[in-house]
Amino acid sequence: MPSSKQPLPPKEQAMFKKILRHYEMKQYKHGLKAAKYILSQPKFADHGETLALKGLTLNCLNRKTEAYELVKRGIKNDFQSHICWHVYGLLYRSDKDYTQAIKCYRSALRFDKDNIQILRDLSLLQIQMRDLKGFKTTRHSLLMMNPERRASWLGYVLALHLLGEYDEAVKVLTTYEKTYTEDLSGPDAAYEKSELILYKISMLMEENNTEEALKVLDERDDDIKDRLAVEVVRAEMLLKLGKQAEAEALTRTLLSRNVENADYYALLERCLGITEGSPAEERLKVYQDMLVNRPKAHAPKRLPLFFTSGDLFGKLVDEYLRPNIRKGMSPIFRNIRKTYTDDAKRALVEALGESYLQCLRKSPSKFDDKADTQTEPPTTLIWTLYFMAQHWDFVGDTEKALAYINEAIDHTPTILELYMVKAKIYKHMGNVTDAAHWLNYARELDTADRFINSKCVKYMLRAGDITKAEDTAGLFTRESNDPIAQLSEMQCIWFETEEALAFERKGDVGKALKKLHLINEHFDQMIEDQFDFHSYCLRKMTLRAYVDMLRAEDRLRHHKLYIKAALTAIQIYINLHDVPFGSKERAEQEARLTGMTASERKKMLSKQKKKAAKARQAELEKEKAASGGKKKSSSGGGAAKESAGDGTQDNDDPDGTQLAKTTTPLDEAIKFLRPLQLHAPKLLEVQTLAFEVYYRRQRPLLMLQALKRAVGIDATHSSVARVTGLFLKYNATHKDQMHATVQQVINAELPTIAPGGADADAFVESYVKANQTALEQIVVGAHLTWQVQGKKEEAKVLVMHADLDAVQTTVAACRQALDLLENIGDAAAKTKFLDACKKKYSRAEWGQHDFGKKADA
Repeated sequence: MPSSKQPLPPKEQAMFKKILRHYEMKQYKHGLKAAKYILSQPKFADHGETLALKGLTLNCLNRKTEAYELVKRGIKNDFQSHICWHVYGLLYRSDKDYTQAIKCYRSALRFDKDNIQILRDLSLLQIQMRDLKGFKTTRHSLLMMNPERRASWLGYVLALHLLGEYDEAVKVLTTYEKTYTEDLSGPDAAYEKSELILYKISMLMEENNTEEALKVLDERDDDIKDRLAVEVVRAEMLLKLGKQAEAEALTRTLLSRNVENADYYALLERCLGITEGSPAEERLKVYQDMLVNRPKAHAPKRLPLFFTSGDLFGKLVDEYLRPNIRKGMSPIFRNIRKTYTDDAKRALVEALGESYLQCLRKSPSKFDDKADTQTEPPTTLIWTLYFMAQHWDFVGDTEKALAYINEAIDHTPTILELYMVKAKIYKHMGNVTDAAHWLNYARELDTADRFINSKCVKYMLRAGDITKAEDTAGLFTRESNDPIAQLSEMQCIWFETEEALAFERKGDVGKALKKLHLINEHFDQMIEDQFDFHSYCLRKMTLRAYVDMLRAEDRLRHHKLYIKAALTAIQIYINLHDVPFGSKERAEQEARLTGMTASERKKMLSKQKKKAAKARQAELEKEKAASGGKKKSSSGGGAAKESAGDGTQDNDDPDGTQLAKTTTPLDEAIKFLRPLQLHAPKLLEVQTLAFEVYYRRQRPLLMLQALKRAVGIDATHSSVARVTGLFLKYNATHKDQMHATVQQVINAELPTIAPGGADADAFVESYVKANQTALEQIVVGAHLTWQVQGKKEEAKVLVMHADLDAVQTTVAACRQALDLLENIGDAAAKTKFLDACKKKYSRAEWGQHDFGKKADA
């Protein structure tokens, strides 16, 4: 109802209510007409609440500037109106400024503290922002004002639960169950009652009140419909209470239902008192007993491979491999490769596989030479070659792996899994072009396989063939003029990440940043999507799933897809700080223009302008085609929708040029860095990149913080040595300019990060002397020699003296070395080292696009 400060006559008041109805029914133009009728009268031209509702309606039509102006006028004219403040909060909420929205809702409650709708809206924002104490207070107010609604009780219980006040939460939930039994009636009553009981049990389990949880479970067992959950929870409870025999019986029942569940075996071992230190034979008996009744089960044969060793492991792995190879089980290597952390087990598998091949190549084809061993079909040899190719690829002998997979292909050239392994081998050899070729060949053998299609697209992007990758990805999207927009709409993050990396390798950092910012928007949207469930889950009683969702959302940016995208964005912005966008392009163009006549220069520049204009026109046509048919509704019920980051919205910066031209790249990097520091602090790369950012911002304490965390993760890693050297140099050159307190803190922490002393030159010399066995370490030593000591020539000598046949090396390490030599600027040294790399890795690609390219163009 309108505020009494500016009361409306009955006719205008009825018109005001119409504005509200039109807003709720999304008939925005009709609502504007009704507001115009009131405001057109001189007496009510400044009616605050009408101005506010008009502003809210305009906001839905995407006229935000006018909307904010009108709402502010409304508040100015009627400061004590809860409607004006509520509307102001709704505007901020639509713009995702939840902090300001909460302030507006609180202001509204000052003038109408018992308004249930405002309290509900406030509670939604509080749980969204994880203001749990405020959420508890608001839900308690709603419970006191509206105790007959189930959601009021459950919302308050949920608030107590999330705050860890389990006793109070259980008491309130028990009171609700006793008082409002009639609420649990209807077609879904049985399910809702079951979920409520399981939710109460889950809270008791979190509180470690196992006895009470088991008591509730026993008393309400008949009302619980999720029988699997009951059995799993009961087994856990019995085990915690020391009732191993009952827990064991229940766990065996679970295993009889699902014999392949590894978690059930772990639970059974705990029930039997078996630990990691128990004898392998004792643990093995558990699995062998299971095989008596379920001889075809897979898990009881696979799981013992991880805790047995020696001859026992050899016997078991032999029994595991033979039938699975015979059946052509393609995931068999993936299932056992975790055992390769033990070198002895790896050697046993290797010897066993080679013996298989030696015997299978003979006639008759068998796994061994024993007379009673059955003869194998021809396909057994193929799958053994397939298995051993993966083995040799995994241990790093890619040439032998390639020979084996080629032998398998020569035998039967129609099995697509063979080509997939061949592609992976070429990838590990450093030849992504051939890897993409062979994976595409596999895709063409089965064009209906979405997994192979996706894998092929990823390889094409890594090979730099972006256009072909986009066309291939479009084969599994809906028919459209722009499949890439559809992939973005579906939040296909792996594709966008790989495409961003492909653009970055090409030097097109604008488009790379465009994709990376789009990925960040996807994660923002996932967090925003919680709003759809805050009220829904309370209505539908899916409380356990709701709590799991809230906790998963809190860890959302710990997801590997976000981490990969954020790390890439941070590195690009660091590069943009070091070499601003376009500067390298201009230098290269000036070099090309040198020595040209005036007419030649004019002709070259003209061609470049035409090419750029043509590319821009093609991009605009592509956007126009993608957004064809999407017109704004002209009816009163239509509203202009805000962009959701789906790639189809109007875009003034399709190439990401404005993103790349940022004048504050380090500030942009920090926007990606802070979520990683919060959610993935134990990743070494997060801390080393944090150091790089703060090093450039000259923040010594933040540099020290990142360095300490990196040392705590892995003090021996080469990247930690590099940033340590940079910090010691910075400290030596800037200590006179630092505040005394800052210097005192650094001096206190230096012994933990540099036990050998604070002298940067001594640290570098010590590192270089102690790390000569791996090329990656040698390259880091060369970097330190150049960047810390300023000895460019000595840095070059360190790299050039590395014997690739004598030190540990990889294709990636060679590319790092070539990158360093290119930055040093010695073309002859780079060519000489490149020849050595080609000799060492003859199948790898050594094109310019693979290394030495800064993200600055």
